[in-house]
Amino acid sequence: MFLYFCSVIKPFLHKSFSTLLALLVLFSTVSFTIEKHFCGDILVDVALFTEAEKCEMEVLEIKQNKTCCKDVTNVVEGQDELKFSSFEDLEFEQQQFLASYVYSYINLFEGLPNLIIPHKDYSPPNLVTDIQVLHDTFLI
Repeated sequence: MFLYFCSVIKPFLHKSFSTLLALLVLFSTVSFTIEKHFCGDILVDVALFTEAEKCEMEVLEIKQNKTCCKDVTNVVEGQDELKFSSFEDLEFEQQQFLASYVYSYINLFEGLPNLIIPHKDYSPPNLVTDIQVLHDTFLI
């Protein structure tokens, strides 16, 4: 039961964490703009990725040269570059550890020697009679 549970849950967790990490990288690099339109001290509209809708008072303000409306724009900047490290950026001890780890991991998968099976070409003798039926001895 436990082995069945582990065989079912492990692929699900693997896919879930992979998707979560991919989304984390995606959202950390995306930039977006939040625009708010205020008429006096009252928030009229909030828009994401587009311009906020203007209120009717702003049309009158343009004609009378008064300003009580204002637009506030918040820009959330994502990362421009992700950091890529090379092998040369590591310290000598880290390079040595990484090289020995990779070498030992690769050597785990050496092929097994060919096993000698002495009875591989042996064919069983032809049965003349079925001995179990002949003697009425059956395993139950």
